[in-house]
Amino acid sequence: MRAALVVNPVARDWKANLEKAAAMIHEAAAGGANMVLLGEMAVTGMVNNDNPAHDLPIGQSIPGPITRRFARTAASLGIWLGFGILEREGTRLYDTALLVSPDGGIRLKYRRIQPQWHAKSADPAVYCQGEEFPKAQTAFGSVVFMVCGDLYDDGLKSEVRRMRPDWVLHLFARSFPDGSRDQAKWNREELPEHQRLVAGMGVPVLATSYLCVEPFSPEADTFGGAMVFGRDGGIKADLPLDQVGILEYDLRRLKGCSRPCAPPQKP
Repeated sequence: MRAALVVNPVARDWKANLEKAAAMIHEAAAGGANMVLLGEMAVTGMVNNDNPAHDLPIGQSIPGPITRRFARTAASLGIWLGFGILEREGTRLYDTALLVSPDGGIRLKYRRIQPQWHAKSADPAVYCQGEEFPKAQTAFGSVVFMVCGDLYDDGLKSEVRRMRPDWVLHLFARSFPDGSRDQAKWNREELPEHQRLVAGMGVPVLATSYLCVEPFSPEADTFGGAMVFGRDGGIKADLPLDQVGILEYDLRRLKGCSRPCAPPQKP
């Protein structure tokens, strides 16, 4: 089973973003990928600003243009396809992750439980969290989603340890407050903590994000990046920050660390 973690470009025009993402999915499948993963709110970008008048029109229904297109793509290529969207259900919004099977059906739907994708002051009648933490069986093992800040949630990490999935699919959209895309800063300040958190769960993690390529929205800015973590937190493969691309990895190789793991750190 070969996985491809896609760091797709995101600009103002979400329809153009969708076309570029679809082209990269086709490229990944042509390269032998059986499973393709995109990041959090991978097509629109994480553009929500806690103003319902702004955010509700951006939200995407399920089914809707993005899910229909990706379902057709997965079915035509015979692949598993994971991605995140800003989901709209009536007047409610969710930070949602979906896994589509090779027949084009939705095998796993997860609404982010950890609430920090919006401000504490955001209207709770509009900005909502999921309540279930589902697991799905796939051709490459059992999987759960963790979206961005879910990785820091002690309750969810405990659930992962209890459920013992074969893989965690981690969709994120991360940026530094100063707007930098500094790989050295990531390696120094962020990566060791991610490694510690992954090691605490004891489950391999496939992580990816979109890359904002146009300064159209401060909320959408994210520095990209893709990583494969071993169950002990060691990095097996990665794609540098600030780079559009596809990180390919043969999941059968995932037996241990290919690089030294970060030293254990206290919470």
